[in-house]
Amino acid sequence: MRVQTFSEDFRTQLHLLMRLRRDVRRFRTDPVDEAVLARCLDAFRLAPSVGLSEPWRVIRVDSAEARAAALKNFETANAEALTGYSGDKARLYSRLKLSGMQDAPVQLAVYCDDATDKGHGLGAGTMPEMRRYSVVTAITLFWLSLRAEGLGLGWVSILDPDQLARDLAVPGDWRLIGYFCVGWPQEVSETPELETVGWESRSPHLMIETR
Repeated sequence: MRVQTFSEDFRTQLHLLMRLRRDVRRFRTDPVDEAVLARCLDAFRLAPSVGLSEPWRVIRVDSAEARAAALKNFETANAEALTGYSGDKARLYSRLKLSGMQDAPVQLAVYCDDATDKGHGLGAGTMPEMRRYSVVTAITLFWLSLRAEGLGLGWVSILDPDQLARDLAVPGDWRLIGYFCVGWPQEVSETPELETVGWESRSPHLMIETR
């Protein structure tokens, strides 16, 4: 079998795509074409999963009631998170925009089905968390696919997952991986916003230890 190789230009563009894969908080309200969204969501099916279990479960949060509940959930959790900081960090945290939920035209809640029979438990007996890692891998492919279409994604993790599960009426064996805002970003940058505002800096090198 011939080994698949890629051109230098392709590798350069791929690296650029990864650099531009930012966590978006500021969205335009323009709608997302359904065909484009479906094309990006199809990336889930290309993702690796432990035992070929495909444990991802995607809920599209469309109704006004469900979105209002999710937004209230975030606002409550965000207010509680603020109390964990003091001084300059508290002042900076209060100015951070940590969710695009009020503007993003598409919102998804992605879960892992911990009880799925698919895959017959292969690879998950000693590390059941591999199912959740599989979902994260699928989300990463989805994220890159969105960016290749000019779209952005914002990962909202400041939420009470139990409350969201109740609000969305999901099965008890599903575990929240993330709440995602999808839409057209107001601007594109290679620098994470948290780095821009001085919250944290990116490590200049990957540290690899040898044993």
